[in-house]
Amino acid sequence: MTERIFIDIIGWTGSVCVLLAYFLISLHKITAGSRLYQLLNILGSLMLIVNTFFYSAYPSTFVNIVWLLIAIFALVNIYRTNTQNDRTSGQS
Repeated sequence: MTERIFIDIIGWTGSVCVLLAYFLISLHKITAGSRLYQLLNILGSLMLIVNTFFYSAYPSTFVNIVWLLIAIFALVNIYRTNTQNDRTSGQS
C-alpha cells in the first residue's frame, strides 16, 4: 500500500466519523453531551488533520484543529460534570 492510499483511507475514515456523529445527532440518537458524539468528532478530526496536512490543504487543517479542540473541551466538560454529579449523588 502506498503512502498516498494510506493517507486517503485515513481521510475517508475521518470523514465517515464526523458524518456519522452529525447523522446520529440529527436523528436524536445521541446528544451533544454524549461521549460517543465527542469521541467521533475527535477521532474524525484527527484523521482529517493528517489527511489535509499531507495534501497541504492548510485551511481545512486549521478548521479540523479547531474542531478537535472544541470536541476535546466538550469531552473534558462532560467528564467534569459527571464526576461532580457522582460526588454529589454519593453524599446523599
